[in-house]
Parts: sequence; structure tokens; C-alpha cells
Amino acid sequence: MRILHLVHQYVPEHVGGTEIYTRLLASSQSQRGHQVTIFCRRSAAGTGEEVYTEGGVRVEVAWSGLYNPARRLLSTVHEPALIRSLERVLERSRPELAHIQHLMGLPAACTRLLQQRGIPFVITLHDYWWICANAQLLTHHSHQVCPGPRAFWNCAHCALARAGHSRLWPALPLLAGALAWRNQLLQQPLRVAQYLIAPTQFVRRWYSTQGIPPRKIVVLPHGIDPPPPALRASPRADGPVRLVYIGGIAWQKGIHVVLEALQGLEEKVELWIAGDESYDPAYTRRLRALATPNVRFLGLLAHTEVWETLAQADAVVVPSLWYETYSLITHEAFAAHVAVIASRLGALEEAVRDGIDGLLVPPGDVAAWRAAIVRLVDQPGLLATMRANTRPPMTVAEHVSRIESLYLAARSLRQTDD
Repeated sequence: MRILHLVHQYVPEHVGGTEIYTRLLASSQSQRGHQVTIFCRRSAAGTGEEVYTEGGVRVEVAWSGLYNPARRLLSTVHEPALIRSLERVLERSRPELAHIQHLMGLPAACTRLLQQRGIPFVITLHDYWWICANAQLLTHHSHQVCPGPRAFWNCAHCALARAGHSRLWPALPLLAGALAWRNQLLQQPLRVAQYLIAPTQFVRRWYSTQGIPPRKIVVLPHGIDPPPPALRASPRADGPVRLVYIGGIAWQKGIHVVLEALQGLEEKVELWIAGDESYDPAYTRRLRALATPNVRFLGLLAHTEVWETLAQADAVVVPSLWYETYSLITHEAFAAHVAVIASRLGALEEAVRDGIDGLLVPPGDVAAWRAAIVRLVDQPGLLATMRANTRPPMTVAEHVSRIESLYLAARSLRQTDD
């Protein structure tokens, strides 16, 4: 099958969950004999295109200006240079199906172009961007979890706070209207896609509350292969309880909550923190100021180093303050037979079985997090029990096979529509 993936940005310039997933899926599909192309946007001055091949996958990169929040919003509405680039990609690759990973910074008209050419497409809901311009359902003015648009006044308030212009309240009606228009523009691709893929039931339910027909949303977890046997975790005989955080270094990830909960437990518990500290330098400085001698910063890890770190962990902490859509590290921990202590929030509540393979803790509640950590210290057998109860996640091979079946069904639906 000739497959085209559309994604807002790509490695190596950007290394995030969506980008890593797209690369893994495209590579696996190429190894199965499919002809795979990736079309993505790059932030750069002027306009241009670049084409290269990576592991049998053809990567087509286009750019039309530097990337910033205002330009990103405008690009959703109108970006003729990127549309022309996509037209050329379609001529060269002649895809039988398109898989939209993300359209942030790409024009919504990309989907109209696919429709005009009779190319069926599916969309993976990696986050909440199709409804929430902030993508994470977190307000910039109050740092609270947001239930979604409320006549878009709350969205406008959030956008002004993000831009650093919270006091420009006279602009609220105009901005609310613009964001409502954006929402209407992006609802169309969701409604005409053959299928929407949600990584968890939580994501499916949330999008259903926003008017998206649940019958179109297929729940399909990401695929994760287990680590090599030599890198699988085994119970540690002695020393303090070792907690590990691996992920983004940003406020919404809640790392500061764990650091505050650890105060006074220096001799009983240690915490390793891995992630890109350059993403939010101010937040990194806050974390280092909170850190006690039992806290170790590991920096950004390569994938092999993630498995090596998990092999030395007693438990992984996922103290998120936002609605995670999947949490890759949670499922990697389970693949390595490591218990997970996570916020009782969003998809995390779906993934972790409280008291069985991990513990669920109220998000942001320092006292509750401290109590959960002390419980690991006071009940030495609990970690071993939870480790033994971990369930392996879906493998990459199984995930790719399920995706192939979905593609075939999407093509059949398109032919029926025609």
C-alpha cells in the first residue's frame, strides 16, 4: 500500500511523542513492504522544500516562514505555499491512504485536498489540539485543567494570557470569535475522516463530549516492544527506594509536586529525573532549587538509556497535572515490569490499577504524594507485588497489524461512500 503520513514537525529537529510514534510506525510499515512517505513542516525563513530517505521512508519537508504561536494559528487558516508543496508530494507519492498524525502549523485545507483527490484518511488524536488551541487543556492564566470551550470566552482569556497580554480584555470578543472559527474549521476534518484513532478510552470519551460521533473513534493503544532481557528490571536488595521520572521538564508534568513531597525523606527515598532541561529553563531552576541531595538529574536520555534507567528503578512517578492522552513512560515501565505511581487523572487512571500494578494519587496533592511514597518505604513487599502484577502493553507488531486492518477498512468505507 502507498501510505502518506502528515505530521506537524519531525525528528531530528523535534523529538516528541508524536514525532517518535510517526517515525516508528512509518519505519515498521516500510519493513512490511509498504511504500511510505512523510510530509511535515519545518520552521524556517522563506519558503523551500527538502526530500530525503530514512530507513526506506521518504521524508518530504516544506517550510514557509518562521514558527510562532500567531503564525501557527494563521497557518491553520491559510498557507498557500504549504498546500502547493503537498500537491507536489501527492503527485510524486500517489498515496492510497493518508494518516494524519498532526496538523498544527499545517493548513486545514490539506484535508480538502485529500478529499478532492479521493484519498481516504484517518486521524490519530495525539492530544486535544483539534478542539483546544493550547493542545493540553490547561489554562495559561490559572494553570487549571480545562473542560473545553465555553462559548470560547475561556479560550480567548487563555490565549491572551499565553501571549502575555492578559489585560487586553477589550480584545476578548474578537479573539473568541476567531477561536470559534478555528474550531469550526478543524471540526470538518474530524467529521469527514474515515476513522479517528484514540490511544485510550479517556480520549475517546472526551472527544465524544465535544460533539464528535463516538462511532468514528477507534481506541488503539500505541505499540511498545519490551526491553532486551538484560535490561529488564529486577528487585533491588538494599538502599533507599529509588523513584524515577522520565519525560518532559515542564510545569504541567508536576515534577515539583514529587520534590515537595520528598522533603525530609532524604535517607529513605531517592529520585532520578530525566528529561530535556533546556525546554523550560525557569521551571528547571525551580526544580533544582527544590532538590535535596537525594535527587539526581540525568538529562535527556536516548531510548536505550531509558531502558537502562528503568532497570534500576523501584517505581516510576508520573505526577501529571494535565490530562495525559496515553503516557508512553507509564507503558514502558510496565513493559520493564516496574510499578507506576501516577496522578489519578485522565488516561493515567485508565492505565494504572491502584494497589495492583501501581498507586493512583490525587494530582497536585503534596500530602497525598508523600503518603504514597512513605507507603512504599513502610511496606517493603508492596513494590514486589505490584511489579509481579504488571501487564505487558501491546507490541509494535500487533499495533502495526491493527493499523493495517484499519487502513483497509478506511479504504473500503471510502469506496462505499463513492
